[in-house]
Amino acid sequence: MKIINIIERAFYVMLCVAMLSTSFMVPASADSAATMTVDIIDYDPFPAQIGEYVDVRVKIENIGYGRADAVSLKMDPEYPFSLDSQNNAVEFIGILSPDDAAVHEFRLYVDPNAKVGTGTVDIYYQVHEDGSWYKSSFDLNVGSSSFDSKGTIELTEITCDPVVFMPGDTGTVSFTLTNTATESSVTLDDEVYDTNARVQSAVLNGVDGVDVTSESYVGSGVIGPGDSISLSYNVEIADNAQDGTYYLDLSMVGNSYAYNNNWRIPVKVDSASIKVIPSKPMELINGEGTLEFDVANMHPNTLSSVSVKLSADGVDLSPEEYFVGSMDSDELFTIEIDAKADIEAESVPVTITVDYRNGINDHSTEVGIRDLELTSEDEGTGGNLAVTAVILIALLGIPAVVYVKRRKQN
Repeated sequence: MKIINIIERAFYVMLCVAMLSTSFMVPASADSAATMTVDIIDYDPFPAQIGEYVDVRVKIENIGYGRADAVSLKMDPEYPFSLDSQNNAVEFIGILSPDDAAVHEFRLYVDPNAKVGTGTVDIYYQVHEDGSWYKSSFDLNVGSSSFDSKGTIELTEITCDPVVFMPGDTGTVSFTLTNTATESSVTLDDEVYDTNARVQSAVLNGVDGVDVTSESYVGSGVIGPGDSISLSYNVEIADNAQDGTYYLDLSMVGNSYAYNNNWRIPVKVDSASIKVIPSKPMELINGEGTLEFDVANMHPNTLSSVSVKLSADGVDLSPEEYFVGSMDSDELFTIEIDAKADIEAESVPVTITVDYRNGINDHSTEVGIRDLELTSEDEGTGGNLAVTAVILIALLGIPAVVYVKRRKQN
């Protein structure tokens, strides 16, 4: 009996241990591998106006490697902001897979007694129901855009550097905003107004494929009649951007809401670059020869620091790198490279690489691999024939000369 009791107790202990172990074996959740980022895309109007509503667009993105099944956003603003309704404080997003994002717009009210400056809003998110809330804080500009000035701002010039981008490029987009007024004042309904203009803010928003990396312009300086202000924004082109024209949205706040403007700023992307084409057969006779290539700029704008490099096993090339320099669009340049082979083969592959710059961006492209033919000719046979011909001409020519001379003596 004692042995049986001992066995029963041991079995009972093992069963309890197994049950305890099982209770802690919680399967891994996809939510645990989800990583969120929260950001404010923009808010309208900018700056938020005292005593008025402002719409705030919030973006939440899953940058992790697991799926989140129940994502929620919550807005908790601080003074001078308040929600239009507490019922709109929480927004259920739902499922967010890796690399997916969602955008939700919250409406806030700016207290009428607010001061010009900044205010803070707290944005919370959770990845599953009844889970923890994670907070991010953001500042919103508070101001007033009501001025009696009647100057009108127009977009008068747009430039890009480089003029046409390539995928992966960085550069700048610049534009000029001009006060088109020609007089210092204007009379409306028997009231005299100055014609100064203001650019209180200028926000350039990127699109898919083109990212704007500069901060938005915020200012309140006066632009007199005929005067202008030039603004520049840094942009980045995605590595996988397709060829075409991308339109960035430029939103400007002027003297007042009646003077606000929205423009579309074109940015061109073209992946065409340098082509290197043999202009005569690539052939070496008896191991030596000159290779000739046409170098053409197929890109829509000027490329600088263009150089062509050739490489082939067992072949000495001079020069190994041919520096062309700047090339305008559709410009053609012919280069010659001396080659000498020290290998026994019918052909050898030649790798052609081109380096160039588009604006401040360095590029290096392997434009192709061409076969270099190696042929041989019997130099000895040609030389002997030439010597024989000279001897025959000499032998045949002497009697003729003698005969003529004898004829003249008679």
